[in-house]
Amino acid sequence: MLCAIYKSAKKEGAYLYVPKKDDFSQVPDQLMQMFGKPTMVMMVNFAGRTLAQVDIEKVKQSINEQGFFLQLPPPPKNLLDEYKEHKARLKSE
Repeated sequence: MLCAIYKSAKKEGAYLYVPKKDDFSQVPDQLMQMFGKPTMVMMVNFAGRTLAQVDIEKVKQSINEQGFFLQLPPPPKNLLDEYKEHKARLKSE
């Protein structure tokens, strides 16, 4: 399966996967407005390949069912919560 990957002009770390280059016909208009002008990153052949940030099977399934896959960046870490958890662990030891 070939796939075109685009990065978002508006949302850092967001990527849109579509089965055909420059074909956004299956992507909802509201999503395209939020995504901004897509910038082509690469064409990828999924055969025998893995992806760094997402499960390739989920990408394939989404493309087959919806006609696209949207990859969003992971949520930012809450450093204050991590610090509190760390302090709590130290106290309990």
